[in-house]
Formats: sequence, C-alpha cells, structure tokens
Amino acid sequence: MRHTRVLALTATLTLTLSSCSLLGGDDADETSTSADTGATADDAATTSAGATVAPPADLGAVTLITHDSFTLPEELVSAFEEESGLELEVQTAGDAGELTNQLVLTQGSPVADVVFGIDNTFGSRAVSEGVLAAYTPADLPASAEEHLLEGGETMLTPVDFGDVCVNVDDVWFANNGIAAPQTLQDLTKPEYKDLFVTPGATTSSPGLAFLLATVGEFGPTEWQGYWEDLMANGAKVTSGWTDAYTVDFTAGGGDGDRPIVLSYASSPPFTIPEGGVQPTTRALLDTCFRQVEYAGVLEGAANPEGAQAVVDWLVSPEVQAAIPDNMYMYPVDSEVALPELWAQWAPLAEEPIVVHPGQIEAERENWLREWADVATG
Repeated sequence: MRHTRVLALTATLTLTLSSCSLLGGDDADETSTSADTGATADDAATTSAGATVAPPADLGAVTLITHDSFTLPEELVSAFEEESGLELEVQTAGDAGELTNQLVLTQGSPVADVVFGIDNTFGSRAVSEGVLAAYTPADLPASAEEHLLEGGETMLTPVDFGDVCVNVDDVWFANNGIAAPQTLQDLTKPEYKDLFVTPGATTSSPGLAFLLATVGEFGPTEWQGYWEDLMANGAKVTSGWTDAYTVDFTAGGGDGDRPIVLSYASSPPFTIPEGGVQPTTRALLDTCFRQVEYAGVLEGAANPEGAQAVVDWLVSPEVQAAIPDNMYMYPVDSEVALPELWAQWAPLAEEPIVVHPGQIEAERENWLREWADVATG
C-alpha cells in the first residue's frame, strides 16, 4: 500500500550507490588499480585475510528520476556508499503519468540517466515514444518475467507490483448493520449511496488503475454507463489517494464518513489496531487491477553504465527485500520473504482485472476524456 506516498519526497536527494561490480564485467574497468585512481597505499582497505583492496574508482554521478514516493532505507544506501564510485542523484516528478510525460517532453535530451516508477498504465507510451534504451539485467529474477510489459520487454525492467482494489471498513458496516459490498457492481446499489470515495483517474495513478478496472470489467463500450450509475449513487472523486484514504475514508485515521475507498490490497494490515490481532478493513479481491512498476535506462543518458547499475541494484536481493516495508508493494523477486502480516491479511487477487497494454496505449486519452465528462462534469 502506498501509505508512504503521503510522505512525498519534495526535494532532490543526493545518495550514493554501489558498486563497481554492478556495472557488469564488460563495462567495468578491470585493469583499474590504486595507481590509476591516484590512491596511495594508505588509502587502500584491508580485508579480513590481510590483503589490500583499492578503493572504488570515482565513476561520477548518475541521476535517477522517479515518482514522489520513492524511498529506501538509509542503511541500505549506506552499505552501497562504502563500496561505490557512483553518486546517485534522485529527482522526483509526480506520479507515473507526470513522470512519463516529463520523459516524453525531454526525449533525446533526458533530464536523468535512469527512471523508476513508470507503470503498466503508461509503459507502452514510454516505449513507443523512444525515451528508453534497451537493457536487461543479467541477474533479473526469474519470477520477474511474468511481469514483463508486452512490447517493452527489453526496455523496461519490472521492479515491484501491487493490486489496486476497493477497500471496505468492516467495523463500520458491522456497527451499522449493513452487509459490505463485494463487487464493483455492488457499488451502484442504493444501500451504498454516498459511501464510496476514489481518487480521480486524471489526477492519480491508482485512480487511473480503477478506471481501467472498470473498463476491463464492463468492456470498452459499457464502462461509461457504469460510471454514470456510480456517480448517480453519490460516489465522491478526490484529487489523490491521500485525500480519499486519510480524509474521507472512515478507517483512514481522520474523521471520514465514507466506509468504501479505492486503495491497495496491501492496505488492510495497516489498520490492525494497537493490541489487535486483525485489520478493521479488507480489500475486495474481485475489484483489483494489477499495477507493475518498471525501471529503465533513458535513451541519450549521460551515464548509461551508471544507469544500468541502478537498474541492476533495484532488482538485487537487498533492494527487493526492502520494497514491502518501504514502498508497500510486492517485490518481483518471489524468493524475497514478505512481512509476516502480508501473507494473512494482504493477499493478492488470484484473477486481477486485465486490460491489454496496447489497448491502454491506444485508448487512454479517449477514456480519460470520457471519464472526466462523466465523473467531473
């Protein structure tokens, strides 16, 4: 779940990334020594076996452009800092849509070397606009292959994924003697009038995912009628996930009055009360659209080798293991152990709603205009 997405990184961060070996055998300078880099014997590190190892060469800066809620533990980065000759500069650029738009506008003269956070709702656009260079990590986890973007397999590397789903406040429904909804169609029923809130499709990445869920569920010519019924039943549209979940949702920590919200399948574990044993909310797994986030080297990057190193790092076991607790998404490496509560209270949808990436690319702008006409007037 993107609870950390409310803690957006509003400034450019400067981190340090590892390691020389991440650059790959052919790209690394295997003949580099302490003499090559100007280091002295006093600068060399000593291993436990007593041998000396030259410090890493200064490989310059590499710039990562990403969404506002990219975050990884400082200690993870610090571990890389001890070995790396790369200085990683992180720039943020809004959500997946804003990020992709900026890359398209700067195609051929990119503002960064590498990108993380393009998702499957915008991946086809990034590929078709030529903003990405071909690169596939040698150590890509085998389990990541099921998340490859059709048509962009050599351009975009899957890093994490999650299910965007309708969530319900079970405590509210129990206290009010009403059965909670189970399906998308249920949300249009009179008993749920004025109870649902969702971020907008034109202003929010999960909001767009929800729109696509309705397209996939009801069809490309029928979803508009569903939205007309949904809005007539009092659905509320906010600008983003933060307002929908933390302000309007009854279980979001504020004084919300809507017990149905569009969020993530990984949201419920975070509603377990202190001293409690189970969440007060649950995700409706028949309403989910699967979101996959990708990394890629930018065409025209000033430091393409460094960019490749960043992509390698993002799919490394260490980073993959840190993703659930920091970005609240599932790692693409299935060998990574998930937080204990996720297995019980944050299961993924067995059959998420699917819309073909090519269809999304062809129809996205039309669908968004049609959605805005219905949902926002």
